[in-house]
Amino acid sequence: MPDVQALNEFVNLLKKRKIEGSQATAKLTAELLRSVISHQRVPHTNQATYLINAVRAVGEQIIDANPIELSVGNIVRRVLHIIREEDLSLVTDAMAGFGMSATSDDEDDVERDDHPALSAVVVAAAARSTLRPPSLQTLLEDVTDSAAIPPTPSSTGDSDGKSRSVEKGTRGRKLKHDVIEAVNELIQDITSCHEQIAEQAVEHIHQNEVILTLGSSKTVFEFLCAAKEKKRSFKVVVAEGAPRYRGHLLAKELAARGLQSTVIADSACFAMISRVNMVIVGAHAVMANGGVIAPIGLHMVALAAHRHAVPFVVLAGSHKLCPLYPHNPHVLLNELRSPSELLDFGEFSDLMDSATSLGSLHVVNPAFDYVPPNLVSLFITDTGGHNPSYMYRLIADYYSADDLVVKQRPTAGN
Repeated sequence: MPDVQALNEFVNLLKKRKIEGSQATAKLTAELLRSVISHQRVPHTNQATYLINAVRAVGEQIIDANPIELSVGNIVRRVLHIIREEDLSLVTDAMAGFGMSATSDDEDDVERDDHPALSAVVVAAAARSTLRPPSLQTLLEDVTDSAAIPPTPSSTGDSDGKSRSVEKGTRGRKLKHDVIEAVNELIQDITSCHEQIAEQAVEHIHQNEVILTLGSSKTVFEFLCAAKEKKRSFKVVVAEGAPRYRGHLLAKELAARGLQSTVIADSACFAMISRVNMVIVGAHAVMANGGVIAPIGLHMVALAAHRHAVPFVVLAGSHKLCPLYPHNPHVLLNELRSPSELLDFGEFSDLMDSATSLGSLHVVNPAFDYVPPNLVSLFITDTGGHNPSYMYRLIADYYSADDLVVKQRPTAGN
């Protein structure tokens, strides 16, 4: 296990909402899981299962610490998928090596001569079942291929048993090393996702356009600045994003970069949408059905854009792609922030105390909106632009079906 103190500190940061942004949360989660894997002593057998169980044990704790931060669960599932892929790759290489050694043995051994072709069939079937979603065709193919799988040859002596033991130990160390290298690549992708998305800005923002956004998003900021650097001349209308008013900060940063920006109230979005060529916003998470969990107020903007046929473009790194659906009971779609962002407690304290007043004042401050996929025109990720209907296929490349639910939440009555 990793340093218990480091794990507890990370859990406390998640519980207290001290980590701002999905990118920072995803990067810290990947680094923690890398530490978990590096501290494991992988046994000679069931190496992948051992690593998966270790990652799951830590993943349950950090997911429960802040269920609304879906990027934590996304990274846990990505690492689990990486372990499965690397294990499959090692099995494929081992079976390919076994097939090559079989061809160099006695030609009179008919059973051994058949192993190369059969091992290729087995590897292909294993790859299909692991990396592809199930379908009628793959099920039929797997049934046909399974009939051709030969029995495993028995041991020929103690020397063979010792060599296999050494080989398993070497394979366990190789699996651990390959998984760590893949997690390092994942961390690098998370770090550079803004730059990869910004490189596509010139393809979507054209001369003399008017862009509308809401609140503040680092991805949106880098995207707009990249278009500016490519000599695109355009204007940006920034809705202030109440109650946190992060749009004020974004407008100042854009103006400092030489972009003409205009700040409007959130309630003015519908009045301004007819003058806008495109809406470009960030996202908190992208669900498997193409829906978006976004900062509060964006559903209203999406409705206005849909009403006036204005493209609604969502920028999201691959670490924000969530394999779960919004109706999934394991998904927490929203959280309530502090009422102090809306009202000064000192001025309304007498009304909030129901014991001393005739009525009571309730303040509700939700943090997120849900934007259904029919209101989204295009997703731009670090792998390119995609339609909402394609997101489920893109998500299938990053996650395994066995890892969709890392931990079963207790149901009522249990």
